[in-house]
Amino acid sequence: MRMWSRPMQFKSIHTKIALAFSCLILCTTVILSYSAYRLSTAAVTDTSLEYTKQLIDQVDKNIQTYIGNMESIATLSLSNTDLKRYLALNNPNESDGKQLANQISSYFHTIVASRNDIASILFAGSNGALVSDRTGSEFKPFSELVAQEWYAKASKGSGEVTISSSHVQHLYPDEYKWVVSISKQMPNPLPGAASGVLLVDLNYNVINDLCNQIQLGQRGYVFILDQTGDLIFHPQQQLIYSGLKFEDIPTLMQAKEGTFYTQETESNKIYTVSTTSFGWKIVGVTYAGDLIGNKKEMQLTSLMWGGIALIIALTISILLSITLTRPIKQLEVHMKQVEKGDFDIRVDVEGANEISKLSRTFNLMIAKIKELMNQTLEDQEVKRISELKALQAQIQPHFLYNTLDSIIWMAEMEKVDEVVTMTSALSKLLRSSISKGEELIPIAVELQHIQNYLTIQNIRYRNKFTYAIEVDSDLLSSSILKIILQPLVENAIYHGMKHLPERGHIRITGRRIGGMIELKVIDNGVGMSEEQLKGLTLKTRQTESGKGFGLHNVNHRIQLYFGELYGLQFESELEEGTTVTVRIPDIPPNESQSEK
Repeated sequence: MRMWSRPMQFKSIHTKIALAFSCLILCTTVILSYSAYRLSTAAVTDTSLEYTKQLIDQVDKNIQTYIGNMESIATLSLSNTDLKRYLALNNPNESDGKQLANQISSYFHTIVASRNDIASILFAGSNGALVSDRTGSEFKPFSELVAQEWYAKASKGSGEVTISSSHVQHLYPDEYKWVVSISKQMPNPLPGAASGVLLVDLNYNVINDLCNQIQLGQRGYVFILDQTGDLIFHPQQQLIYSGLKFEDIPTLMQAKEGTFYTQETESNKIYTVSTTSFGWKIVGVTYAGDLIGNKKEMQLTSLMWGGIALIIALTISILLSITLTRPIKQLEVHMKQVEKGDFDIRVDVEGANEISKLSRTFNLMIAKIKELMNQTLEDQEVKRISELKALQAQIQPHFLYNTLDSIIWMAEMEKVDEVVTMTSALSKLLRSSISKGEELIPIAVELQHIQNYLTIQNIRYRNKFTYAIEVDSDLLSSSILKIILQPLVENAIYHGMKHLPERGHIRITGRRIGGMIELKVIDNGVGMSEEQLKGLTLKTRQTESGKGFGLHNVNHRIQLYFGELYGLQFESELEEGTTVTVRIPDIPPNESQSEK
């Protein structure tokens, strides 16, 4: 009794929350469970129906846009001057008529080839003119063609576009395509010319795809009716025709746009109707059971716990506002400041309860996090600088040994010019490798370094290969990491040119793509198979000596300095050669100077 007489004197917030929550949840669960179920059912149904209406409206717009495009194509085709001249001929089967027919057929074929949604284009004139997108194709007899429905309707349409329902079109012998047809009479023919009708057959699969991609619950679907109530599309059209499935088409034809329910023996069916500008009705079918069943559990759970949490929060905020709300909100405010990056904040909450202990722990945690972050930043910066310095300082001793051996050999052979050229190139090469210690240098300097390197290697290998440097002049002042291209060229020589029976060729190109620079080292060496190319990973790839720069180090340097978006990419084909692409950001000279 003493405990219950002093409910607000508990020092433990956990005890206070446990008692309050237990009483409130126990009293309100039954009432809120029923109310939440009713509310969630209505909300899910309304939301699903609204979503269904939006989908049907979108199908409506897509079909209208599609038919509108076809009408535009029909109008464009009828405006063809050759077609009007063809219609004006007394005998289109003469040589002039055949020549015009070939030109018109080529024009129609160009239109059909540019669109996969057009099955065919055909023009029939009352003077016997007959031409389609298929040059030299055999048609059905002219009398049978002009007796078909599309010709008769268009002839009575006074130049208006007529749209047929889906049907099997029979224009060519032994060819039966399921299409939707658009036909139009030639407007304003030349004086004395006969009348004519243009037919554009649309692939039925386009409408089929537009409707089938719409998902309306587990059992829902979309179908289309024409102005007379005939089915243009239905996913279960054969079942409708055989009487195994029923749609309330008379009611749908009388219905305006919107949603309405029908009663069936199996379940409640919901129709959503939208009407196009040319009279087609787009109908979406959903089932009430699907609308509720798909989202009932999620909506019920969220609404139930949301309502419970709201009532509990309001009640607790009134009863415990002094002892609980103030320190929690104070701690929340400070935590939000920490989320924004302020690690100098400290929480001062007095007392002996859990919030006070949490506040002191929070202060210790923030201080430790700040200390660790500073230490991590320092360690990362030191590591980054150390790795860059180490990578830049690497150079392969065997290259120097081999070059000096080549110079000694040429001196012994009294090849003075080659000795001078090779010594000069080696001097410039070493000078650029150790000069000043800058990380970024102009691309022109890097290319000069490569020029010296290629000069040495070409002499060493006794003109085993030729080379060319084709870099856009406007890139020369942009910046690049020092000694990036040398390992790639070295790799091309050792692995591409060295085992090539004839003289090889190395080409270095460069271009700007957007805010990025692409440099490529291309060789026509032995190349790699698909398996070898897949096995070429940046972690295991090394130079011939097993140490030095290596492709891994090059890629690592680029990503250390510029980020993970940049680096190396490989392309190769066996017996054809290899291409290595270097991608770096486009850094103007003034920016590279500011980064030093």
